[in-house]
Amino acid sequence: MGIIPSLIVVAIGAILSFAINVKNTHGFNLNTIGIILMVVGGVGFLLSLVFWSTWGGFHRTTPTVGAATVTPRSETVIRQRDVV
Repeated sequence: MGIIPSLIVVAIGAILSFAINVKNTHGFNLNTIGIILMVVGGVGFLLSLVFWSTWGGFHRTTPTVGAATVTPRSETVIRQRDVV
């Protein structure tokens, strides 16, 4: 789960928890579901921040001093047909 989906889940949980008042839910407590969604969204948000650099974020890798730099090389292979 990324940062934006986590914030959307938190927002949906907050709406269910604080903005909706239902008197007859037939076994579903929307306030509890809202709190669960806010907790799950918060955990997803924190994990997204912790693992941001490993998921691709906005970081740049530079080679260390003394390390050999390898430049990619493209090769073209041409095959000749035998003419009989």
